[in-house]
Amino acid sequence: MTNAIIEPEAKSWTITKVVAVVVAILSAGYMLPWAIAAVRDVPHWLVFWINLLLGWTIIGWIVALVMSLRAQRQTVILT
Repeated sequence: MTNAIIEPEAKSWTITKVVAVVVAILSAGYMLPWAIAAVRDVPHWLVFWINLLLGWTIIGWIVALVMSLRAQRQTVILT
């Protein structure tokens, strides 16, 4: 019986792997304002759409981030 080593036909380069990780991190960072708004219970669907459609302009991303960090509405309940 012979020992056989099975390898992929073409190995990916290390740079490709690094770029893949960087793109994944940047993609997560792109939607960060929406995630913050959802976690903070701020009305997040408007933040989502602004972030998705205008986030690439950087100004749109900053606007979405500011919206996600705005003060939450507070309700006073008297007992």
